[in-house]
Amino acid sequence: MNCPDPTTEATTVRNSRPQAVGCIETSSIARGLEAADAMLKAAQVSLLAANPICPGKYVVIVGGHVAEVNAAVAAGEAVAADTLVDRMVIPNIHPQVLQAFTATTNPKKIEALGMIETFSAVAAIIAGDEAVKAAQVDLLEIRLARALGGKAFVLLTGEVSAVRAAIEAGNRAARAQGLLLGFTIIPSPHPDLIPSLV
Repeated sequence: MNCPDPTTEATTVRNSRPQAVGCIETSSIARGLEAADAMLKAAQVSLLAANPICPGKYVVIVGGHVAEVNAAVAAGEAVAADTLVDRMVIPNIHPQVLQAFTATTNPKKIEALGMIETFSAVAAIIAGDEAVKAAQVDLLEIRLARALGGKAFVLLTGEVSAVRAAIEAGNRAARAQGLLLGFTIIPSPHPDLIPSLV
C-alpha cells in the first residue's frame, strides 16, 4: 500500500516565502488534524502542508513571522499532547528547503550526490536547512515519509567538497536529535542514475 505524499495529496502549499517555518509530527492522524486546526486558529500563519504520512502519522507545516509560527507550533503541541512525535521552528528558513519538500527544485546540473536519511520528517527538514546553509549545494528533494515506513531523507548535489561539508552539517543536526539513520556521498554518480533523481 502506498502512503500519501504530504506535499501533493490533500495538501495546501502557498507560493509566498515565509520568514519562519514550523512543523509538528504526530503519531495519530486524528489528533494531527485537530492540531493543524488549532495551529491555524492560534496565529496568523500560512498552511504549507498538512497530511497523513507513513506509517499512520500526520505532519503539519506552517510558515509566517517568527512569533506567529512559535505560537502556532505551541498550540499544535498542546493539542497533540502524548501523540507528538517531533516538532521544530526554523526562524530563517533557507528558500531551497521549501522548494525541496514541495518538489519544485530545478538544479542547473547534477554533480556529486549526498543523502541524509532520518527517522522523522521534522529531522529531515532541519537537516536539509543546516546542509544548504553550510555549503554551496542544491537541494534536490526532501521527502517526508512517503512510502518510506516513517523515515525521511534529504537529497542534494554540488561539488564533492561542498557536498561533504553540507552532509556533515546536516548529520550534526539530525544526530543532535538522535534521529540520524544514515547518509551517503557519491562523488561521481553514473549518468543513468540521474534521470531517476530529477
